[in-house]
Amino acid sequence: MKTRCWWPGEDPIYIAYHDEEWGVPLHDERRLFEFLILEGVQAGLSWITVLKKRDNYRKAMSGFDYEKIARYSKRKIESLLRNEGLIRNRLKMESAVRNARAFLAVREEFGSFDRYLWDFVGGSPLVNHWESKDEVPASTPLAAALSKDLKARDFNFVGPTICYAFMQAVGMVNDHTTDCFRHAGCQ
Repeated sequence: MKTRCWWPGEDPIYIAYHDEEWGVPLHDERRLFEFLILEGVQAGLSWITVLKKRDNYRKAMSGFDYEKIARYSKRKIESLLRNEGLIRNRLKMESAVRNARAFLAVREEFGSFDRYLWDFVGGSPLVNHWESKDEVPASTPLAAALSKDLKARDFNFVGPTICYAFMQAVGMVNDHTTDCFRHAGCQ
């Protein structure tokens, strides 16, 4: 039996996410945008709630095509707010459109969102060596710096805690505990 981090519990969706995605360095622009949006949607909710709705988001929101989402009209947002497969929060839905526009601006300035983002960690994942869940922080000064910079670029729903969860998800930081079988695989 594999030893995992504490948080996936017994849920097969959560286990698959932990084993196959969380903490794996990600450089695909569309997937980075997807995680940025979903981490914002998760604010105030459990990640498993969002994870179970991820396929609905992919279908309803143009496969997280940031160029298309940046052009969403108020009418499209109203349509999304009626979709029972999504978390129907107006501020979060409007934030996705705002963030798509900001994402495009970052791509224009830096050549890619990936380049901009990974510069915060010098291009390589930061590997932590936490022995227990009690050591894993909810945020860090680096996440606060990323949050501040994103907000200055007109992103929304990108507070330090959301940014740290995003950094963990896309592998900018490896926060698998040292006893987890994925710790070595995500370095």
